Amino acid sequence: MTELDILPEIKIFDSGMIYNAFQYIKQNVLKAPDYYQLVLGAAGGMAATVENLVFLKGLLPADAHWSALGIGASHLPILYATIALGGNIRVGMEDNVYYAKGRLAKSNAEMVARAVRLIREADRENATPDDARETLGLRSL
Repeated sequence: MTELDILPEIKIFDSGMIYNAFQYIKQNVLKAPDYYQLVLGAAGGMAATVENLVFLKGLLPADAHWSALGIGASHLPILYATIALGGNIRVGMEDNVYYAKGRLAKSNAEMVARAVRLIREADRENATPDDARETLGLRSL
């Protein structure tokens, strides 16, 4: 990845994984700033609570790019808190098949439409694909 200038997405399921990433940066295996995906609510990982999200975000370097997601029933609280904390969000049926309590999502598009609406309601801008490429230093193929 380093040779091809590919920015990895570092999935974080618990705080120790952040420290592992720091060790790889120190060893020049990874280069900063990295992209961290905070995953809360996965089996064997940290519980999907706003408190855990705030804790993990606090461990990240100030210049890190990050996003978060909550799996299952805690999806919406993590989504709302991530927006409030200035992070990026990930939504979709890979992480949660319910749109609301007791109602299955119709599609990923339905989940994305809600996320776009919530971001706008929080007076934030949605990133375009070109915005994301620029932020992450990615190039088009």
